[in-house]
Amino acid sequence: MEAVVFDLDGVLVDSERMWDEVRQAFAATHGGTWLADSTRAMQGMSTPEWASYLVDEVGVRLSPEATAEGVVDEMAARYAQGPPVIEGAVDAVRAVAARCPVAIASSSPPVLIRAFLEATGLSSLVPVALSSEQTGAGKPAPDVYLAAARELGVDATTCAAVEDSTNGLRAALAAGMTVYAIPNPHFPPDPAVLATVTVVDSITALPDALR
Repeated sequence: MEAVVFDLDGVLVDSERMWDEVRQAFAATHGGTWLADSTRAMQGMSTPEWASYLVDEVGVRLSPEATAEGVVDEMAARYAQGPPVIEGAVDAVRAVAARCPVAIASSSPPVLIRAFLEATGLSSLVPVALSSEQTGAGKPAPDVYLAAARELGVDATTCAAVEDSTNGLRAALAAGMTVYAIPNPHFPPDPAVLATVTVVDSITALPDALR
């Protein structure tokens, strides 16, 4: 194993419910109707993808660009009060970074990734932090994971990936990485996908699991 690539939402920050709350409220304010599968459908999508989904499928009466701006602005305002960092996540990243290079490969927009790194003091330990909106298709496509490996200067097949959602797990598997799952308790991943990866109980247990 030459590097470890972390997802952000649901792995290092407890933000999946926040994203869901903000998107649902935004959709309701702008004429949309939330669908039964909307929450899971958007997990892992890049910003342009979920913004288009809110317009085309949920019925938000704005352009995708205005939709993305409105939702991200609200998320940034919440992060300004302090990102919802998962207990033990910062120490886990530090422990892993002491042994090998680390990166973040996230569906969050760059502004939120930067806010997390600055708030936690991890910027200097995480040399590569990419959003899927910078790299091509969102998860479950492997684009952001492949790009993270390239920027680290390693082959994706020599990396471990840490994920929590079905689409994220599929993306890392498609990239050829060794995948560790920390299942999101609020949005449990597909059991069939979990059966193909190594399951870890919590982020605090990850450094030992990687050994």
